[in-house]
Amino acid sequence: MTLDPLTLFGLAAVSAMLLTYALEDRSAWFVLAFAGACLLASAYGFLQGAWPFGVVEAIWAVVALRRFWQRRRTEAS
Repeated sequence: MTLDPLTLFGLAAVSAMLLTYALEDRSAWFVLAFAGACLLASAYGFLQGAWPFGVVEAIWAVVALRRFWQRRRTEAS
């Protein structure tokens, strides 16, 4: 079984989401990394033609960015 480049990209993006989500409690920077991984997963969804997946992942990226800024503000206080 061979995986095409788009499928490998999607696998990497979703794996990065899983890893960074699991590490979010360690640092706000993992929350930011999770947001970036969500953007990659969103791009994968659009490239593959699954636009609902792309939209939902883009929304998750915005939610994660908001959590990152809130957490950074709390850590700075």
